[in-house]
Amino acid sequence: MKTDVEKLSPTRVKLNVQVPFAELAPAIDRATKKIADQVQIPGFRKGKVPSRLVEQRFGRPAILQEAVNDALPDFYQQAAMEAEIRPVGRPEVEVTEIPGLDGKDEGELVFVVEQDVRPEIELPDISSYEVEIEEPAVDDDAVQVRLDALRERFGTLVGVDRPAADGDFVSLDMVAKVDGEEIETVEGVSYRIGDGTMLDGLDEALIGLSAGETTTFTAALAGGERAGEQADVTVTAQSVKERELPEADDEFAELASEFDTIAELKDDLRAQAERDAEGNRVALARNAFLEKLLDDLEIPLPEGLVAEEINAHLQNEGKAEGDPHGEEIREETERAIRTQFVLDALLETREVELGQEDLMNYMAQLSATYGMDPNQFIQMLAQSGQIEAVFGEAQRAKALDVALADVTVKNDKGDVLDLGLEGSASEDDEKKAPAKKAPAKKAPAKKAPAKTAAAKETDAAEEKAPAAKAPATKTPAKKAPAKKAPTKATAAAKAETADPVASTEATEAAPTKKAPARKAPAKKAPAKAATTKAAAAKDAEEKAPAAKAPAKKAPAKKAPAKKAPAKDADA
Repeated sequence: MKTDVEKLSPTRVKLNVQVPFAELAPAIDRATKKIADQVQIPGFRKGKVPSRLVEQRFGRPAILQEAVNDALPDFYQQAAMEAEIRPVGRPEVEVTEIPGLDGKDEGELVFVVEQDVRPEIELPDISSYEVEIEEPAVDDDAVQVRLDALRERFGTLVGVDRPAADGDFVSLDMVAKVDGEEIETVEGVSYRIGDGTMLDGLDEALIGLSAGETTTFTAALAGGERAGEQADVTVTAQSVKERELPEADDEFAELASEFDTIAELKDDLRAQAERDAEGNRVALARNAFLEKLLDDLEIPLPEGLVAEEINAHLQNEGKAEGDPHGEEIREETERAIRTQFVLDALLETREVELGQEDLMNYMAQLSATYGMDPNQFIQMLAQSGQIEAVFGEAQRAKALDVALADVTVKNDKGDVLDLGLEGSASEDDEKKAPAKKAPAKKAPAKKAPAKTAAAKETDAAEEKAPAAKAPATKTPAKKAPAKKAPTKATAAAKAETADPVASTEATEAAPTKKAPARKAPAKKAPAKAATTKAAAAKDAEEKAPAAKAPAKKAPAKKAPAKKAPAKDADA
Protein backbone atom coordinates (compact mmCIF):
# COMPACT_ATOMS: atom_id res chain seq x y z
CA MET A 1 0.00 0.00 0.00
CA LYS A 2 1.23 3.48 -0.85
CA THR A 3 0.22 6.60 1.05
CA ASP A 4 0.96 10.21 0.08
CA VAL A 5 0.33 12.98 2.62
CA GLU A 6 -0.67 16.54 1.77
CA LYS A 7 -0.87 19.09 4.57
CA LEU A 8 -3.89 21.32 4.01
CA SER A 9 -3.53 23.37 7.21
CA PRO A 10 -1.94 23.01 10.67
CA THR A 11 -4.97 20.94 11.68
CA ARG A 12 -5.99 19.13 8.48
CA VAL A 13 -4.31 16.71 6.05
CA LYS A 14 -5.21 14.80 2.89
CA LEU A 15 -4.14 11.20 2.39
CA ASN A 16 -3.99 9.74 -1.10
CA VAL A 17 -3.96 5.96 -0.69
CA GLN A 18 -3.34 3.26 -3.30
CA VAL A 19 -3.93 -0.41 -2.38
CA PRO A 20 -2.83 -3.16 -4.83
CA PHE A 21 -5.41 -5.75 -5.84
CA ALA A 22 -3.42 -8.47 -4.07
CA GLU A 23 -3.95 -6.74 -0.72
CA LEU A 24 -7.69 -6.42 -1.40
CA ALA A 25 -8.05 -10.08 -2.44
CA PRO A 26 -8.54 -11.47 1.12
CA ALA A 27 -11.40 -9.00 1.68
CA ILE A 28 -12.99 -10.14 -1.60
CA ASP A 29 -12.84 -13.76 -0.41
CA ARG A 30 -14.43 -12.80 2.90
CA ALA A 31 -17.15 -10.82 1.13
CA THR A 32 -17.94 -13.74 -1.17
CA LYS A 33 -18.22 -16.12 1.80
CA LYS A 34 -20.34 -13.62 3.70
CA ILE A 35 -22.84 -13.40 0.84
CA ALA A 36 -22.80 -17.19 0.43
CA ASP A 37 -23.64 -17.60 4.13
CA GLN A 38 -26.63 -15.28 3.81
CA VAL A 39 -28.35 -16.68 0.71
CA GLN A 40 -30.15 -19.89 -0.09
CA ILE A 41 -29.68 -21.35 -3.59
CA PRO A 42 -31.56 -24.52 -4.59
CA GLY A 43 -29.27 -27.55 -4.68
CA PHE A 44 -26.76 -26.15 -2.18
CA ARG A 45 -26.68 -26.08 1.57
CA LYS A 46 -26.57 -22.65 3.14
CA GLY A 47 -22.97 -21.50 3.38
CA LYS A 48 -21.79 -24.10 0.86
CA VAL A 49 -22.51 -22.15 -2.32
CA PRO A 50 -19.41 -22.09 -4.59
CA SER A 51 -17.74 -18.71 -5.02
CA ARG A 52 -18.11 -18.92 -8.79
CA LEU A 53 -21.88 -19.35 -8.46
CA VAL A 54 -22.14 -16.48 -5.95
CA GLU A 55 -20.36 -14.20 -8.42
CA GLN A 56 -22.61 -15.34 -11.25
CA ARG A 57 -25.77 -14.86 -9.24
CA PHE A 58 -25.02 -11.52 -7.56
CA GLY A 59 -22.38 -10.01 -9.84
CA ARG A 60 -18.76 -9.09 -9.23
CA PRO A 61 -19.50 -5.39 -8.53
CA ALA A 62 -21.71 -6.31 -5.55
CA ILE A 63 -18.97 -8.51 -4.10
CA LEU A 64 -16.33 -5.83 -4.65
CA GLN A 65 -18.55 -3.19 -3.05
CA GLU A 66 -18.96 -5.38 0.05
CA ALA A 67 -15.22 -6.10 0.14
CA VAL A 68 -14.23 -2.44 -0.13
CA ASN A 69 -16.64 -1.33 2.57
CA ASP A 70 -15.36 -4.03 4.92
CA ALA A 71 -11.66 -3.43 4.19
CA LEU A 72 -11.60 0.38 4.21
CA PRO A 73 -11.38 0.75 8.01
CA ASP A 74 -8.21 -1.37 8.17
CA PHE A 75 -6.68 0.29 5.12
CA TYR A 76 -7.42 3.71 6.60
CA GLN A 77 -5.80 2.76 9.90
CA GLN A 78 -2.73 1.46 8.14
CA ALA A 79 -2.49 4.62 6.04
CA ALA A 80 -2.80 6.83 9.12
CA MET A 81 -0.03 4.87 10.83
CA GLU A 82 2.27 5.08 7.82
CA ALA A 83 1.61 8.81 7.50
CA GLU A 84 2.29 9.27 11.23
CA ILE A 85 -0.68 11.55 11.69
CA ARG A 86 -2.63 12.06 14.91
CA PRO A 87 -6.29 12.13 13.85
CA VAL A 88 -9.07 13.87 15.73
CA GLY A 89 -12.71 13.86 14.77
CA ARG A 90 -14.10 11.86 11.87
CA PRO A 91 -12.32 11.38 8.56
CA GLU A 92 -13.98 12.13 5.22
CA VAL A 93 -13.19 9.39 2.74
CA GLU A 94 -13.94 9.13 -0.96
CA VAL A 95 -13.21 6.00 -2.99
CA THR A 96 -12.12 7.05 -6.49
CA GLU A 97 -11.18 3.71 -8.05
CA ILE A 98 -12.17 0.09 -7.41
CA PRO A 99 -10.10 -2.65 -9.08
CA GLY A 100 -11.51 -5.80 -10.62
CA LEU A 101 -14.74 -4.37 -11.98
CA ASP A 102 -13.63 -5.40 -15.47
CA GLY A 103 -13.30 -9.02 -14.33
CA LYS A 104 -9.50 -8.91 -14.11
CA ASP A 105 -7.65 -9.54 -10.88
CA GLU A 106 -5.48 -6.49 -11.19
CA GLY A 107 -5.47 -2.75 -10.58
CA GLU A 108 -5.54 -0.70 -7.39
CA LEU A 109 -8.07 0.46 -4.85
CA VAL A 110 -7.64 4.23 -4.68
CA PHE A 111 -9.23 6.44 -2.02
CA VAL A 112 -8.71 9.93 -0.66
CA VAL A 113 -9.04 10.87 3.01
CA GLU A 114 -9.36 14.35 4.48
CA GLN A 115 -8.73 14.21 8.19
CA ASP A 116 -8.51 16.73 11.03
CA VAL A 117 -5.33 16.21 13.03
CA ARG A 118 -3.97 17.43 16.31
CA PRO A 119 -1.70 20.44 15.79
CA GLU A 120 1.98 20.36 16.67
CA ILE A 121 2.49 22.01 20.06
CA GLU A 122 5.91 23.15 21.23
CA LEU A 123 5.81 23.33 25.01
CA PRO A 124 7.78 26.06 26.81
CA ASP A 125 10.41 25.42 29.46
CA ILE A 126 8.18 24.19 32.28
CA SER A 127 10.92 24.50 34.91
CA SER A 128 10.87 28.28 34.44
CA TYR A 129 7.16 28.51 35.22
CA GLU A 130 5.91 30.12 38.42
CA VAL A 131 2.26 30.22 39.49
CA GLU A 132 0.52 31.67 42.51
CA ILE A 133 -2.52 30.26 44.30
CA GLU A 134 -4.63 31.36 47.22
CA GLU A 135 -4.34 28.67 49.86
CA PRO A 136 -7.64 27.44 51.28
CA ALA A 137 -7.88 28.44 54.92
CA VAL A 138 -8.49 25.90 57.67
CA ASP A 139 -10.10 27.91 60.45
CA ASP A 140 -12.92 27.58 62.95
CA ASP A 141 -15.48 28.38 60.24
CA ALA A 142 -14.24 25.47 58.10
CA VAL A 143 -14.59 23.14 61.10
CA GLN A 144 -18.07 24.47 61.85
CA VAL A 145 -19.20 23.83 58.26
CA ARG A 146 -18.16 20.19 58.60
CA LEU A 147 -19.78 19.88 62.00
CA ASP A 148 -23.05 21.32 60.71
CA ALA A 149 -22.98 18.90 57.77
CA LEU A 150 -22.55 16.02 60.23
CA ARG A 151 -25.40 17.31 62.37
CA GLU A 152 -27.61 17.42 59.29
CA ARG A 153 -26.99 13.72 58.72
CA PHE A 154 -28.36 13.04 62.17
CA GLY A 155 -31.13 15.61 61.98
CA THR A 156 -34.83 14.80 61.92
CA LEU A 157 -37.55 16.16 59.64
CA VAL A 158 -40.38 17.92 61.45
CA GLY A 159 -43.55 19.22 59.84
CA VAL A 160 -44.12 22.98 60.03
CA ASP A 161 -47.26 25.04 59.75
CA ARG A 162 -45.83 27.89 57.68
CA PRO A 163 -44.94 28.69 54.06
CA ALA A 164 -41.98 26.79 52.64
CA ALA A 165 -38.57 28.46 52.76
CA ASP A 166 -35.18 27.78 51.23
CA GLY A 167 -33.77 24.54 52.66
CA ASP A 168 -37.13 23.06 53.60
CA PHE A 169 -38.24 19.61 52.45
CA VAL A 170 -41.45 19.52 50.44
CA SER A 171 -43.47 16.48 49.46
CA LEU A 172 -44.97 17.50 46.13
CA ASP A 173 -47.14 16.44 43.21
CA MET A 174 -46.35 17.86 39.79
CA VAL A 175 -47.99 17.82 36.35
CA ALA A 176 -46.30 19.12 33.18
CA LYS A 177 -48.39 20.08 30.12
CA VAL A 178 -47.48 21.36 26.66
CA ASP A 179 -50.32 23.07 24.76
CA GLY A 180 -52.79 21.45 27.13
CA GLU A 181 -51.41 17.94 26.57
CA GLU A 182 -50.25 16.20 29.74
CA ILE A 183 -46.62 15.15 29.25
CA GLU A 184 -45.64 13.81 32.66
CA THR A 185 -46.96 13.45 36.19
CA VAL A 186 -45.09 12.78 39.44
CA GLU A 187 -46.63 12.24 42.86
CA GLY A 188 -45.29 12.20 46.40
CA VAL A 189 -41.76 13.28 45.47
CA SER A 190 -39.63 14.58 48.33
CA TYR A 191 -37.57 17.58 47.29
CA ARG A 192 -35.32 19.96 49.20
CA ILE A 193 -35.75 23.55 48.10
CA GLY A 194 -32.48 24.91 46.78
CA ASP A 195 -31.02 21.63 45.54
CA GLY A 196 -31.81 22.53 41.92
CA THR A 197 -32.06 18.88 40.86
CA MET A 198 -35.45 19.13 39.17
CA LEU A 199 -36.98 21.67 36.80
CA ASP A 200 -35.60 25.19 36.58
CA GLY A 201 -37.95 27.55 38.35
CA LEU A 202 -39.25 24.93 40.81
CA ASP A 203 -37.36 26.39 43.77
CA GLU A 204 -38.85 29.83 43.21
CA ALA A 205 -42.34 28.35 42.79
CA LEU A 206 -42.16 26.38 46.06
CA ILE A 207 -40.85 29.20 48.26
CA GLY A 208 -43.84 30.75 50.02
CA LEU A 209 -46.11 27.77 49.29
CA SER A 210 -47.86 26.20 52.31
CA ALA A 211 -49.01 22.59 52.62
CA GLY A 212 -52.05 21.96 50.42
CA GLU A 213 -51.44 24.98 48.19
CA THR A 214 -50.89 24.83 44.41
CA THR A 215 -49.09 27.09 41.95
CA THR A 216 -48.16 27.05 38.27
CA PHE A 217 -44.97 28.09 36.52
CA THR A 218 -43.37 27.71 33.09
CA ALA A 219 -40.18 25.73 32.50
CA ALA A 220 -38.30 23.96 29.72
CA LEU A 221 -38.56 20.17 29.87
CA ALA A 222 -35.22 18.64 30.77
CA GLY A 223 -35.33 15.46 28.69
CA GLY A 224 -37.32 12.98 26.61
CA GLU A 225 -38.78 13.47 23.15
CA ARG A 226 -40.16 16.89 24.15
CA ALA A 227 -36.92 18.08 25.76
CA GLY A 228 -36.37 21.81 25.50
CA GLU A 229 -40.07 22.60 24.95
CA GLN A 230 -41.72 25.08 27.29
CA ALA A 231 -44.26 23.41 29.56
CA ASP A 232 -46.86 24.68 32.01
CA VAL A 233 -46.05 22.98 35.29
CA THR A 234 -48.56 22.72 38.12
CA VAL A 235 -47.02 21.88 41.51
CA THR A 236 -48.85 21.10 44.74
CA ALA A 237 -47.12 21.04 48.14
CA GLN A 238 -48.50 18.10 50.12
CA SER A 239 -46.38 18.82 53.18
CA VAL A 240 -43.61 21.15 54.34
CA LYS A 241 -40.89 19.99 56.74
CA GLU A 242 -37.72 21.43 58.18
CA ARG A 243 -34.71 19.60 59.49
CA GLU A 244 -34.03 19.95 63.21
CA LEU A 245 -30.37 19.54 64.08
CA PRO A 246 -29.13 17.90 67.28
CA GLU A 247 -27.12 19.97 69.75
CA ALA A 248 -23.36 19.85 69.19
CA ASP A 249 -22.42 18.42 72.60
CA ASP A 250 -20.66 15.40 74.07
CA GLU A 251 -23.80 13.29 73.71
CA PHE A 252 -23.90 14.04 69.99
CA ALA A 253 -20.18 13.21 69.65
CA GLU A 254 -20.79 9.78 71.19
CA LEU A 255 -23.80 9.21 68.94
CA ALA A 256 -22.22 10.35 65.67
CA SER A 257 -18.59 9.29 66.06
CA GLU A 258 -16.05 7.18 67.87
CA PHE A 259 -15.18 10.09 70.13
CA ASP A 260 -16.46 10.75 73.65
CA THR A 261 -16.38 14.54 73.59
CA ILE A 262 -17.32 17.26 71.15
CA ALA A 263 -13.81 18.68 71.48
CA GLU A 264 -12.26 15.45 70.21
CA LEU A 265 -14.74 15.34 67.33
CA LYS A 266 -13.87 18.91 66.34
CA ASP A 267 -10.16 18.08 66.40
CA ASP A 268 -10.83 15.19 64.01
CA LEU A 269 -12.90 17.41 61.73
CA ARG A 270 -10.08 19.96 61.70
CA ALA A 271 -7.62 17.23 60.68
CA GLN A 272 -9.96 16.24 57.85
CA ALA A 273 -10.19 19.87 56.72
CA GLU A 274 -6.40 20.13 56.68
CA ARG A 275 -6.08 16.99 54.55
CA ASP A 276 -8.69 18.29 52.14
CA ALA A 277 -6.93 21.66 52.00
CA GLU A 278 -3.74 19.86 50.96
CA GLY A 279 -5.62 18.23 48.09
CA ASN A 280 -7.23 21.54 47.19
CA ARG A 281 -3.82 23.18 46.95
CA VAL A 282 -2.81 20.64 44.33
CA ALA A 283 -6.07 21.15 42.41
CA LEU A 284 -5.67 24.93 42.49
CA ALA A 285 -2.06 24.62 41.32
CA ARG A 286 -3.13 22.34 38.46
CA ASN A 287 -5.69 24.88 37.30
CA ALA A 288 -3.27 27.80 37.58
CA PHE A 289 -0.55 25.91 35.69
CA LEU A 290 -2.92 24.80 32.94
CA GLU A 291 -4.37 28.30 32.64
CA LYS A 292 -0.88 29.74 32.17
CA LEU A 293 -0.06 27.18 29.48
CA LEU A 294 -3.26 27.97 27.60
CA ASP A 295 -2.55 31.70 27.79
CA ASP A 296 1.05 31.31 26.59
CA LEU A 297 0.44 28.90 23.70
CA GLU A 298 -1.13 29.58 20.32
CA ILE A 299 -3.12 26.43 19.56
CA PRO A 300 -4.99 26.22 16.22
CA LEU A 301 -8.24 24.27 16.35
CA PRO A 302 -9.80 21.90 13.78
CA GLU A 303 -13.06 23.61 12.89
CA GLY A 304 -14.66 20.29 12.03
CA LEU A 305 -14.02 18.96 15.52
CA VAL A 306 -15.39 22.09 17.15
CA ALA A 307 -18.56 21.84 15.04
CA GLU A 308 -18.96 18.15 15.93
CA GLU A 309 -18.70 18.88 19.64
CA ILE A 310 -21.17 21.75 19.52
CA ASN A 311 -23.68 19.73 17.49
CA ALA A 312 -23.31 16.78 19.84
CA HIS A 313 -23.96 19.05 22.83
CA LEU A 314 -27.07 20.44 21.17
CA GLN A 315 -28.27 16.94 20.31
CA ASN A 316 -27.89 15.82 23.91
CA GLU A 317 -30.03 18.76 25.00
CA GLY A 318 -32.70 17.97 22.42
CA LYS A 319 -31.88 21.03 20.34
CA ALA A 320 -31.55 21.18 16.57
CA GLU A 321 -28.28 21.78 14.74
CA GLY A 322 -27.77 25.51 14.32
CA ASP A 323 -29.61 26.40 17.54
CA PRO A 324 -28.37 29.76 18.95
CA HIS A 325 -27.25 27.95 22.09
CA GLY A 326 -24.42 26.50 20.00
CA GLU A 327 -22.72 29.88 19.79
CA GLU A 328 -23.16 30.34 23.53
CA ILE A 329 -21.07 27.24 24.23
CA ARG A 330 -18.53 27.74 21.43
CA GLU A 331 -15.90 29.45 23.59
CA GLU A 332 -16.28 26.82 26.30
CA THR A 333 -16.00 24.00 23.75
CA GLU A 334 -12.92 25.50 22.09
CA ARG A 335 -11.22 25.90 25.45
CA ALA A 336 -11.94 22.27 26.34
CA ILE A 337 -10.38 21.09 23.07
CA ARG A 338 -7.29 23.28 23.56
CA THR A 339 -6.95 21.92 27.08
CA GLN A 340 -7.06 18.38 25.74
CA PHE A 341 -4.35 19.12 23.18
CA VAL A 342 -2.08 20.59 25.86
CA LEU A 343 -2.58 17.58 28.12
CA ASP A 344 -1.76 15.25 25.23
CA ALA A 345 1.42 17.23 24.55
CA LEU A 346 2.44 16.96 28.21
CA LEU A 347 1.80 13.22 28.13
CA GLU A 348 4.01 12.84 25.05
CA THR A 349 6.95 14.68 26.60
CA ARG A 350 6.80 13.21 30.10
CA GLU A 351 7.53 9.71 31.25
CA VAL A 352 4.34 8.44 32.90
CA GLU A 353 3.63 5.02 34.28
CA LEU A 354 0.06 4.27 35.30
CA GLY A 355 -0.54 1.23 37.47
CA GLN A 356 -3.78 -0.54 38.24
CA GLU A 357 -3.96 1.13 41.64
CA ASP A 358 -3.59 4.56 40.02
CA LEU A 359 -6.43 3.77 37.63
CA MET A 360 -8.71 2.47 40.38
CA ASN A 361 -8.03 5.56 42.50
CA TYR A 362 -8.78 7.82 39.57
CA MET A 363 -12.08 6.05 38.86
CA ALA A 364 -12.97 6.25 42.54
CA GLN A 365 -12.41 10.01 42.43
CA LEU A 366 -14.63 10.28 39.35
CA SER A 367 -17.36 8.24 41.01
CA ALA A 368 -17.34 10.66 43.95
CA THR A 369 -17.60 13.57 41.50
CA TYR A 370 -20.72 12.06 39.97
CA GLY A 371 -22.14 11.02 43.35
CA MET A 372 -22.06 7.30 42.55
CA ASP A 373 -20.91 4.20 44.38
CA PRO A 374 -17.38 3.38 43.09
CA ASN A 375 -18.21 -0.23 42.25
CA GLN A 376 -21.37 0.74 40.38
CA PHE A 377 -19.52 3.50 38.56
CA ILE A 378 -16.73 1.16 37.44
CA GLN A 379 -19.29 -1.43 36.34
CA MET A 380 -21.12 1.24 34.33
CA LEU A 381 -17.87 2.25 32.61
CA ALA A 382 -17.08 -1.36 31.76
CA GLN A 383 -20.54 -2.03 30.33
CA SER A 384 -20.44 1.10 28.18
CA GLY A 385 -16.90 0.40 26.94
CA GLN A 386 -15.41 3.55 28.46
CA ILE A 387 -12.63 2.01 30.56
CA GLU A 388 -10.10 2.77 27.83
CA ALA A 389 -11.20 6.41 27.67
CA VAL A 390 -10.92 6.76 31.45
CA PHE A 391 -7.48 5.14 31.33
CA GLY A 392 -6.42 7.87 28.90
CA GLU A 393 -7.81 10.54 31.21
CA ALA A 394 -5.94 9.06 34.15
CA GLN A 395 -2.71 9.10 32.13
CA ARG A 396 -3.19 12.76 31.28
CA ALA A 397 -3.98 13.59 34.90
CA LYS A 398 -0.74 11.97 36.01
CA ALA A 399 1.23 13.65 33.22
CA LEU A 400 -0.11 17.01 34.41
CA ASP A 401 1.03 16.26 37.97
CA VAL A 402 4.44 15.10 36.73
CA ALA A 403 4.88 18.39 34.84
CA LEU A 404 3.50 20.39 37.77
CA ALA A 405 6.28 19.00 39.96
CA ASP A 406 8.74 21.09 37.89
CA VAL A 407 6.73 24.30 38.41
CA THR A 408 7.37 26.75 41.25
CA VAL A 409 4.09 27.17 43.15
CA LYS A 410 3.68 30.01 45.64
CA ASN A 411 0.88 31.14 47.91
CA ASP A 412 -0.48 34.67 48.02
CA LYS A 413 2.15 35.51 50.65
CA GLY A 414 4.99 34.54 48.33
CA ASP A 415 5.91 31.34 50.15
CA VAL A 416 6.98 28.41 47.95
CA LEU A 417 4.66 25.43 48.47
CA ASP A 418 5.67 21.79 48.47
CA LEU A 419 2.79 19.92 46.82
CA GLY A 420 4.37 16.52 47.38
CA LEU A 421 4.48 15.74 43.65
CA GLU A 422 7.33 13.86 42.01
CA GLY A 423 8.42 14.74 38.49
CA SER A 424 9.85 12.74 35.65
CA ALA A 425 12.52 13.40 33.07
CA SER A 426 11.24 14.92 29.85
CA GLU A 427 12.36 13.75 26.42
CA ASP A 428 14.69 16.74 26.10
CA ASP A 429 16.28 15.95 29.45
CA GLU A 430 16.83 12.36 28.38
CA LYS A 431 18.56 13.44 25.17
CA LYS A 432 20.93 15.68 27.12
CA ALA A 433 21.96 12.95 29.56
CA PRO A 434 21.34 9.53 28.00
CA ALA A 435 23.91 7.79 30.19
CA LYS A 436 22.00 8.65 33.34
CA LYS A 437 18.61 7.69 32.04
CA ALA A 438 16.70 5.57 34.50
CA PRO A 439 13.03 4.90 35.09
CA ALA A 440 11.72 7.73 37.19
CA LYS A 441 9.78 6.81 40.26
CA LYS A 442 6.23 7.94 40.15
CA ALA A 443 4.33 9.38 43.03
CA PRO A 444 1.46 6.99 43.72
CA ALA A 445 -2.02 8.43 43.56
CA LYS A 446 -2.91 9.55 47.04
CA LYS A 447 -5.84 7.98 48.79
CA ALA A 448 -7.88 10.18 51.03
CA PRO A 449 -7.32 9.10 54.64
CA ALA A 450 -10.11 6.94 55.95
CA LYS A 451 -12.73 8.88 57.79
CA THR A 452 -14.67 7.72 60.76
CA ALA A 453 -18.21 6.64 60.07
CA ALA A 454 -19.47 9.68 61.81
CA ALA A 455 -17.12 12.13 60.22
CA LYS A 456 -17.91 11.23 56.63
CA GLU A 457 -19.77 13.88 54.73
CA THR A 458 -21.04 14.38 51.25
CA ASP A 459 -18.68 16.57 49.21
CA ALA A 460 -20.21 18.96 46.72
CA ALA A 461 -19.64 17.64 43.21
CA GLU A 462 -19.62 19.82 40.12
CA GLU A 463 -21.98 18.57 37.45
CA LYS A 464 -20.30 17.71 34.17
CA ALA A 465 -21.71 17.25 30.77
CA PRO A 466 -19.23 15.73 28.40
CA ALA A 467 -20.38 15.98 24.86
CA ALA A 468 -20.80 12.88 22.70
CA LYS A 469 -19.74 12.69 19.08
CA ALA A 470 -21.94 14.21 16.41
CA PRO A 471 -22.75 11.76 13.63
CA ALA A 472 -22.30 14.16 10.72
CA THR A 473 -19.54 14.01 8.08
CA LYS A 474 -19.32 15.03 4.45
CA THR A 475 -20.03 11.75 2.68
CA PRO A 476 -21.28 8.65 4.51
CA ALA A 477 -19.83 5.20 4.06
CA LYS A 478 -20.85 1.74 5.06
CA LYS A 479 -18.29 1.32 7.79
CA ALA A 480 -16.27 3.70 9.89
CA PRO A 481 -12.48 3.56 9.74
CA ALA A 482 -12.53 4.29 13.43
CA LYS A 483 -13.42 0.63 13.95
CA LYS A 484 -9.91 -0.11 15.17
CA ALA A 485 -8.98 3.09 16.88
CA PRO A 486 -12.09 5.13 17.63
CA THR A 487 -11.76 8.82 18.14
CA LYS A 488 -13.02 10.16 21.41
CA ALA A 489 -15.25 13.07 22.05
CA THR A 490 -14.11 16.22 23.72
CA ALA A 491 -16.09 16.96 26.83
CA ALA A 492 -17.63 20.39 26.57
CA ALA A 493 -17.14 20.95 30.27
CA LYS A 494 -15.54 23.93 31.97
CA ALA A 495 -11.82 23.68 32.58
CA GLU A 496 -12.25 25.61 35.84
CA THR A 497 -13.26 22.43 37.63
CA ALA A 498 -11.24 21.12 40.54
CA ASP A 499 -9.75 18.47 38.26
CA PRO A 500 -8.93 20.01 34.85
CA VAL A 501 -8.27 16.59 33.34
CA ALA A 502 -11.55 14.87 34.15
CA SER A 503 -13.47 17.53 32.25
CA THR A 504 -11.78 16.98 28.90
CA GLU A 505 -11.76 13.94 26.66
CA ALA A 506 -10.79 14.80 23.08
CA THR A 507 -8.02 12.53 21.81
CA GLU A 508 -6.60 11.43 18.53
CA ALA A 509 -6.91 7.95 17.12
CA ALA A 510 -3.40 6.78 17.96
CA PRO A 511 -1.47 6.05 14.75
CA THR A 512 0.87 3.60 16.40
CA LYS A 513 -1.54 1.42 18.30
CA LYS A 514 -4.85 -0.11 17.34
CA ALA A 515 -7.60 -0.15 19.87
CA PRO A 516 -10.63 -2.45 19.86
CA ALA A 517 -13.83 -0.96 18.56
CA ARG A 518 -16.46 0.07 21.05
CA LYS A 519 -20.04 0.28 19.93
CA ALA A 520 -22.67 1.96 22.01
CA PRO A 521 -25.94 0.00 22.11
CA ALA A 522 -28.65 1.63 20.06
CA LYS A 523 -31.45 2.53 22.42
CA LYS A 524 -34.70 4.31 21.87
CA ALA A 525 -35.32 7.51 23.77
CA PRO A 526 -38.17 7.29 26.26
CA ALA A 527 -41.49 8.55 25.02
CA LYS A 528 -42.22 10.90 27.86
CA ALA A 529 -40.35 14.03 28.88
CA ALA A 530 -38.03 13.89 31.85
CA THR A 531 -38.53 16.55 34.48
CA THR A 532 -35.36 15.97 36.47
CA LYS A 533 -31.85 16.78 35.39
CA ALA A 534 -30.73 13.28 36.34
CA ALA A 535 -33.36 11.85 34.01
CA ALA A 536 -32.21 14.19 31.27
CA ALA A 537 -28.68 12.88 31.60
CA LYS A 538 -29.97 9.34 31.30
CA ASP A 539 -31.90 10.28 28.15
CA ALA A 540 -28.74 11.76 26.64
CA GLU A 541 -26.84 8.54 27.29
CA GLU A 542 -29.44 6.54 25.38
CA LYS A 543 -29.07 8.51 22.15
CA ALA A 544 -26.04 6.78 20.68
CA PRO A 545 -27.12 4.76 17.63
CA ALA A 546 -24.47 2.79 15.77
CA ALA A 547 -25.55 2.49 12.15
CA LYS A 548 -24.09 1.51 8.79
CA ALA A 549 -24.67 3.81 5.86
CA PRO A 550 -24.73 2.52 2.28
CA ALA A 551 -22.16 3.80 -0.21
CA LYS A 552 -18.51 3.75 -0.92
CA LYS A 553 -17.74 7.21 0.40
CA ALA A 554 -16.56 8.07 3.89
CA PRO A 555 -15.76 5.19 6.28
CA ALA A 556 -16.47 7.53 9.08
CA LYS A 557 -19.49 6.53 11.10
CA LYS A 558 -18.62 5.49 14.61
CA ALA A 559 -21.06 5.34 17.45
CA PRO A 560 -20.16 7.80 20.23
CA ALA A 561 -19.02 6.68 23.62
CA LYS A 562 -21.64 7.12 26.25
CA LYS A 563 -21.08 10.00 28.57
CA ALA A 564 -20.76 9.79 32.29
CA PRO A 565 -23.98 10.17 34.21
CA ALA A 566 -25.00 13.34 35.90
CA LYS A 567 -25.22 13.59 39.64
CA ASP A 568 -28.32 11.99 41.09
CA ALA A 569 -30.90 14.20 42.69
CA ASP A 570 -31.07 14.16 46.43
CA ALA A 571 -34.21 12.59 47.79
